[in-house]
Amino acid sequence: MKMRSTSWLGAAESALRAAPPTALLATARSLLVSNAQARHVQLLLADYSLAVLQPVTHLTSNGEETELRDGGAAGRAFTAEAPVVEVTDEPGMVIVHLPITVRGDRLGILSVHLPERATQGASGVLELAAFATALGHELIVAERDTDLYVQARRRRRLTLAAEMQWQLLPGRGLSRDEFTLGAHLEPAYAVGGDNFDWTVTDTSLTISVTDGQGEGIQAALLTNLTVNALRNARRAGISLEDQACLADQAIYGEYGGMLSAPTLLLRIDLETGLSHVVDAGSPQLFRLRHTTVEQIRLDAQMPLGMFEETEYRTEEFSLDPGDRLVIVSSGVHAARRDGTSAFGERALRETIAATRSASTHETARAVVDALMQYHGGGDLPADAAVVCLDWRGNAAPSS
Repeated sequence: MKMRSTSWLGAAESALRAAPPTALLATARSLLVSNAQARHVQLLLADYSLAVLQPVTHLTSNGEETELRDGGAAGRAFTAEAPVVEVTDEPGMVIVHLPITVRGDRLGILSVHLPERATQGASGVLELAAFATALGHELIVAERDTDLYVQARRRRRLTLAAEMQWQLLPGRGLSRDEFTLGAHLEPAYAVGGDNFDWTVTDTSLTISVTDGQGEGIQAALLTNLTVNALRNARRAGISLEDQACLADQAIYGEYGGMLSAPTLLLRIDLETGLSHVVDAGSPQLFRLRHTTVEQIRLDAQMPLGMFEETEYRTEEFSLDPGDRLVIVSSGVHAARRDGTSAFGERALRETIAATRSASTHETARAVVDALMQYHGGGDLPADAAVVCLDWRGNAAPSS
């Protein structure tokens, strides 16, 4: 076996950065052939509904997809966010499935077919995992300049409204020492008005979940205005209450009260876990502490844009290390099917409790899965947004 230099990762990262956006996979293959004796390399990206992993090709019609829920090695690696080594029928050869995750946002899997001996030793799989992470960072940058990787995530065409909503999202996950975030949005290929947003500073994490009224393009335009109005106010460095007030004025100025945007605004102090929240409408907040799930009852205020110059106020609650927060839009907690009771609080409590050992990503997906089962499967009749936060706070080791 060819000996690998201890500096190959640094050189590989430089090569990935220098590669044209559409040549990332070809460059990654070349690097892995040279440095790890790889025989085959496949890049799989998670589709919008997190149902399958789809291979990246230079064709809009991609190759064979991999079901995330069928127990396969690639799906296990994606769900567990850890490398999985798959034994092949060829003696001495394995496939290493490497999660591609960037700051807590799961993108997909890099599957590398190579000699088993290349994975052995103290740094074998670790080097490959670090390479996959470096590739993930370049994928995010490349998406600014090519549609190749965005197209690879699609099992079918998105509606125009869904296209607008996905472009508005910050990602589907974020991880720091103090917390881990995971989120999910359905119906992934036809979502209209529901959305989530977040941002982090050295001292605080701000999260918003919005229920845009209406359907299709109308809902997407309303949510786009809402999220950007909140971002504009937040970036001006003003208080959470004033962020809500300015967004409220922007929406009312455009729609005159004909449409509104129920929104929950949450800011968490990263040092203390003290949380300030503005409940401007219908999203609901649940907290799992130890084994107890409770809804954090808030004083519901007017949805953003319903009335002119509405004043908003914050409420407070605390987070302890080990707490889990789950925020759901009205398409989840208020879902109702003909002839049955509402999906409601009981089902949410049971699902959150049952998934307490799962990751934030899997919990958010489990809530949506339970909702889809309630509706009998298939696309949901209304938008559903779920954000899950695991809080570690000062219990986390300093970086």
